Amino acid sequence: MIHAETLLFKLIALIDKLPQPQTPPHRGRPVVYPETLFLKALVIMTLRHLYQVGELLAVLDQAEMQPLKACLIDHRGRFPCRRTWERRLARLPESMPQRIGLIGRSLVAMIQPWANAGRAVALDSTILHASGGVWHKKHREEGTVPHSRIDTEAAWTKSGYHGWVYGWKLHLAITVASVWIPVAACLRPANEADNVVAEVLIPELPFETRYVLGDKHYNAPNVTAACRLRDLLPVTTKRGAYPHRDDGVDVRRIFHKLRSLANENFNEHFTY
Repeated sequence: MIHAETLLFKLIALIDKLPQPQTPPHRGRPVVYPETLFLKALVIMTLRHLYQVGELLAVLDQAEMQPLKACLIDHRGRFPCRRTWERRLARLPESMPQRIGLIGRSLVAMIQPWANAGRAVALDSTILHASGGVWHKKHREEGTVPHSRIDTEAAWTKSGYHGWVYGWKLHLAITVASVWIPVAACLRPANEADNVVAEVLIPELPFETRYVLGDKHYNAPNVTAACRLRDLLPVTTKRGAYPHRDDGVDVRRIFHKLRSLANENFNEHFTY
């Protein structure tokens, strides 16, 4: 039997204490089970390496897993059916970027990572491959989908490191300090430009933010305008040959040092 003091139980208990985003107006039948119930299930599936709802339910039916199953019963003593698990878990990724930013901003308010460092946030994105295969340009132009597992909402992009990729981009804004915390997140098709999505991230930044760091993709007029509305100073890589002699050179040098210090603090927790 799983002991109640294990890390898994502590993580599940922590979910009830996390700030929850506002639920948008919902048409149709009212929601019966709270979203936190399915977040707990997602944590269990991640830590136990369970990839299907059937695997989750089979594990929870084991006698030694009954204390864990009790954590997934709502306040009325009801346990969702298999179809509800499948439907609600499939919808969960839609709210994850919003949850990431909400939790991160709450952590910034609690632990004050900028108390002894510059109040900077770094913007960047990472490419995520779409599951279920790719939708080739030929088939897209013909309007045909070779098989139903293809994610037709994803898009193509070209990365200097990965080459051509069909998928999505996770855009993040992260504190540059002694602790790196994501404070805003957005998931978009891979072909959407970083500077365009930055207009969505910048309004979500904590009030204490002063600087916005980014690479050359964020050196764009729309990003500068979005920062000006929040009284922020954009510090981005300048396009063109080195050495650069723009006003941001000295500021970038300072934040490169802060980044190196943060990496050292992070790496000391790991052994190689």
